[in-house]
Amino acid sequence: MKQNFWTEEKDSQTRYVISDDVMDFVFSIKCKCLPYEHMYALYQALQQALPWLDEEDLAGIQAIYGAESGNGWQRPEGDSGELMYISHRQKLILRMPKTRMGEMQGLVGQSLDIAGYSLALGKMETRLLSDMPTVFARFVISDEDMDESLFLEQAAEKIQAMDIGIRKMLAGIQRQIMTPDGVLHTRSLMLADLEPEESVRLQQRGLGSHRHLGCGLFLPQKGISPVSLGG
Repeated sequence: MKQNFWTEEKDSQTRYVISDDVMDFVFSIKCKCLPYEHMYALYQALQQALPWLDEEDLAGIQAIYGAESGNGWQRPEGDSGELMYISHRQKLILRMPKTRMGEMQGLVGQSLDIAGYSLALGKMETRLLSDMPTVFARFVISDEDMDESLFLEQAAEKIQAMDIGIRKMLAGIQRQIMTPDGVLHTRSLMLADLEPEESVRLQQRGLGSHRHLGCGLFLPQKGISPVSLGG
């Protein structure tokens, strides 16, 4: 059978329509401070409020940050016992299938106990995922002794299995997440020059495990030039 090696260019006038199958649910919050190492406690609190959370494969919980650099790739780091003060502009963002809309609305007005600190959930808004060509994840699960090249190879294999082409990919700093079951080792990861549908697909599906601890969740980035891979 004769193979076809000619692919027509996409019509540049046709705009990609972003799917709303998975979206970000953005909550205003009232919270004075949280421990830097708060992800597991946040997950536990949300698990109590959302008993189905562990059964929802596409659910993701984004970490809450204090002050951070303008490009969003870096943030001040603290010891696990230190506190960070939360700006009134900061949000809690949960990535969920659209089918969970009702459960998300049910969180409005609730107060969560995060390691002894109160976090009140206010108004909720929905946000479509972005079709921007550059995305990054602050945390992607890695083995403790895995070097950068092997980390990138394994990430590439998983990403290509989603039918996503890799044109530019960079690994960043290593971080640890503390859990009662032990330490999780992670690296940050950025991809650039994605097609709109590839960008959305990667944000929908994520990369690797522990989405409930903020891992494997990709966020849009305006560009690659201002980014410091130390972040």
